[in-house]
Amino acid sequence: MPSVTELPAPAPSHDGDAPRGIDRVLALIERAGNALPNPIVLFAGLFVLLAVISTAFALADVSVTVPGTDETRQITGLFTDGGIRWLVENLVTNFATFPPVAAVLLMIMAVGLAEKAGLLETVMRATLSRAPRALLPYLVALVACQAHMMSDVAAIVLPPLAAVVFKNAGRHPVAGLIGGFACVTAGYAAGFTIGSLDALYIGITQQAAAVLPGGADLDLNLLANYFFTASSSLILGLLGGFLISRVLEPRLPAYRPAAGEAEAPENLSLTKVQRRGLLVTGLAVAAYAAVVLSLWLPDGAPLRGKGGALVPSPLLSGIVPVLFGAFLIAGLVYGITTKAIEGSDGVVTAMTDSVKSMAGYVVLMFVAAQVIALFNWSNVGVLLAVKAAAGLNSVGLTGLWALIGFVLLVSFLNLFVVSGSALWSLVGPVFVPAFMLLGMSPAVSQAAFRIGDSATAVVTPMNTYLFLLLALLRQYEPEARLGTLMSRLAIFVLPFLVVWLGILAVFYGFDLPLGPGAHIGVK
Repeated sequence: MPSVTELPAPAPSHDGDAPRGIDRVLALIERAGNALPNPIVLFAGLFVLLAVISTAFALADVSVTVPGTDETRQITGLFTDGGIRWLVENLVTNFATFPPVAAVLLMIMAVGLAEKAGLLETVMRATLSRAPRALLPYLVALVACQAHMMSDVAAIVLPPLAAVVFKNAGRHPVAGLIGGFACVTAGYAAGFTIGSLDALYIGITQQAAAVLPGGADLDLNLLANYFFTASSSLILGLLGGFLISRVLEPRLPAYRPAAGEAEAPENLSLTKVQRRGLLVTGLAVAAYAAVVLSLWLPDGAPLRGKGGALVPSPLLSGIVPVLFGAFLIAGLVYGITTKAIEGSDGVVTAMTDSVKSMAGYVVLMFVAAQVIALFNWSNVGVLLAVKAAAGLNSVGLTGLWALIGFVLLVSFLNLFVVSGSALWSLVGPVFVPAFMLLGMSPAVSQAAFRIGDSATAVVTPMNTYLFLLLALLRQYEPEARLGTLMSRLAIFVLPFLVVWLGILAVFYGFDLPLGPGAHIGVK
């Protein structure tokens, strides 16, 4: 009989099995998650529901006054003459101008080229292969907390690589495997690296902020959470290393290599060609960075902002094409130097294949763009934001406590809706303007969402990479079960959630900028 993972059920084991209660909870989460429709269908249904609600409110002559202004907005309905005209005239425009689409696809093309050329895996190997034995868990955790730059590839590449590195160092390979996966997942939205995830978040945040008057004029850029995510990744890396070394590894059963398994350490050292590729790539990226900085830092430089300001500036508002250029140069130089990419056809193929993998995302963003546009046009978004802000005020949930409540809500929803783009598109249009009405900037709402969108993803059966991890685990422990794996992964959830909330509290309490020009309060 197949197990809940759809993998062959292992032989019964009485050593280290998770309690039956955990299995029942996991099964319940999986059944509830499977009962949810595909995110695309979910948003299509939400669009229809919003159309009906907006029409009903319009017929009832409902209006909303934005707090702090004298502006009263009338709810407009989709199933009216004006609504039908709006939809016909704007259906294509809503999608074409939806910020996450172009930004994410642009980043995916360049990062995908670097990944196909082998650059990202080579960097990980170079970072981990010669790490001191005592520091290895901390280095694995730190690298894992930057892994969103590689998108979902990180969950496939890093855990087995960490297992081999641990084994070569005389440590338990399962600690590297599970710890690497846990830190990739629970710290996914952290990092001092920038990738397509950041472009996805900020695009949706910009659209959500536009629900309120003046929201579209706020200076929001890709680096809006950079100071927060960079510092978070360092602290979470230390936390993850501690959990791997002091909590997970000591509790694992003694590792006994399977019959026929190679005893000699696997060679993870870089070849001469790979080392040369990294050197040449590093020099090329450094030269590119120097050119960009020379166009931004000097007085009168073209990428300075109004009045010669460094922040805000065209460099920050245009950071996506700047990063695209950096990844493109890195992928091209490394691929050509190592001959991993042959000719222009190889470059085009690598970039095309990366975009192909985003087909489902593009369809989801088409539907999500219509939902958010309808939120804005109908003024239902304003109404929900005002009501949400008033509700939080009435129960005393304001400021940091409101953010903590939001993080916990997102953490719960993340057990069932594991797509970050779908979940942020779902909650962002309500909570971003609601928190703005409570005096908090869109940047802090996005930072809080990052925490909830990461911490619990490690223990939901809706995470398909969890089953890949179980298959990899059975190479070391043939009788491993899903409950056993989940009980080990659960070690990371609460510490990551609590510590990351603590970091947010520090930024909030000391009114520290979350990124360049991104403050806690609405300026």
